[in-house]
Amino acid sequence: MKVSSRLLALALVLALGAATVAVGCKTAVSEKILVIGTTDSPTTLDPADAYDYFSSNILNNTAETLVAYEPGTSDIVECLATDWTISEDGLTYVFTIREGVKFHDGTDLTAEAVKFSLDRARTIEGDPGFLLDDIEAIEVTGDYEVTITLSHPSSPFVSKLAYTVACIISPAAYSATEMKPTEIVGTGPYKLESPWVEGNPITLVRNPDYWGTPAFADKVVCQFYSNSAALKLAIEQKEVDVAYRTFNPLEEQGLKANSDLICLDGPSPYIRYLVLNVTRPPFNSVNIRKAIAYAVDRPAICEQVFSGTAAPLYSMVPDGMWSYKPVFKTDTEPDIEAALGELAGAGYTPERPLTIQLWYTPTHYGDTEADLAQVLKSQLEATGAIQVELMSSEWGRYTDDLRAGSMGLLLLGWYPDYFDPDDYVYPFLSTEGARSMGSFYSSAVMDQLLLDQVQLTTPEERTPILEQVQDLLCQDLPNIPLYSGTQFVAFQKDVTGVILDPLQIFRYYLISKEGW
Repeated sequence: MKVSSRLLALALVLALGAATVAVGCKTAVSEKILVIGTTDSPTTLDPADAYDYFSSNILNNTAETLVAYEPGTSDIVECLATDWTISEDGLTYVFTIREGVKFHDGTDLTAEAVKFSLDRARTIEGDPGFLLDDIEAIEVTGDYEVTITLSHPSSPFVSKLAYTVACIISPAAYSATEMKPTEIVGTGPYKLESPWVEGNPITLVRNPDYWGTPAFADKVVCQFYSNSAALKLAIEQKEVDVAYRTFNPLEEQGLKANSDLICLDGPSPYIRYLVLNVTRPPFNSVNIRKAIAYAVDRPAICEQVFSGTAAPLYSMVPDGMWSYKPVFKTDTEPDIEAALGELAGAGYTPERPLTIQLWYTPTHYGDTEADLAQVLKSQLEATGAIQVELMSSEWGRYTDDLRAGSMGLLLLGWYPDYFDPDDYVYPFLSTEGARSMGSFYSSAVMDQLLLDQVQLTTPEERTPILEQVQDLLCQDLPNIPLYSGTQFVAFQKDVTGVILDPLQIFRYYLISKEGW
């Protein structure tokens, strides 16, 4: 099992390094150890290939990008770049690189390292590499200056550089052509104590050479739990300091009622949706995809599975973000009659039902996932002309299979790479992005719309085209939005510095404990 107590976590740390630090001839001082509990898990620590929440979460604490989001906001600020300029035509970006920064292996940060990292990320064919497709060329124009030329103007380009695919890594530690999934050699406030082994806790140690404000904890131990009930027990028994991702609504209520804990919850940029592989029968039929869309009952999902803590979602762009258009909103939900009409158009009736598989991953999204899959199965079968077989696999295998195209209908979730409506459409609907997201959708019309909107500057200019993008999404149906979620974290009363971030970046280095 992945579950282990805090004592076991401390024993692991003690086995790998001394738990006290001698201070001259004075009494030894205990290490400051922070234990994070989660039901999530990484798939890789290579920034060029990491494209899931927890992998990026580890990278956000160990590696850095040219620009970053200011904690608690969606504002872009400098990080490894101290300044940048943009040409009048929007094609040329010149970044001034921070001096005096070292990678975890002691290598100096230079413009050459920036060029190596970004060129590697966009050419090695990792899952998030398409996010850098706007780049035409990267030039070193000084020891600490990099010039990036784009193939076309891109309004969210600087925001994209804040995502972990653009982490700057040590050229001495990486090959330009081979992935390195078990290590990260960046410039961040923490570094790996040892290479990651799947299924084992991850231990991060404070980077003594960090250029910025030092992290509070000497060590952070990430403990992985097999289910939310075990994680809830761990935080209640003080085996972990912080429990983050993922509890079900009843567990959240129980934790909020516990006077020994502090709980925070709030809005999240997180969305959930169905993926339909448009190249795989029977989902290559738009009639089948429309039938499924008509049969979905979002309000029922939000009440039955999430006790009203989730909100129905009627586009891939979240409600409240500029350009949102509720294109999936209908007068009747679900519309069984319309679903049956589409099924009949594809040759399926209650007498000759369609049999399909619905895939889900049982732990990555929390213990509610099986319930969500069961409710969706019931909704589709309520047509009387669809029979659903539920299938599941753990996250690592699940992501491999969706990218291989071996699943036809599956559940996925999304946390934004960058805070812009483009990030809720381009990764799913562009030809390049859809290959990584399991739908294998490709439309020349959609690709052109996505390109057109990103080259404009203001939300007012971009919104009409983004609305056309959402209309075409609803017409072609490679994805069906379901609901938007909330953030929740529980922590011990002596823990400080926990921030619920608009982009759901969880920064370990800001977390401290009373008395540290």
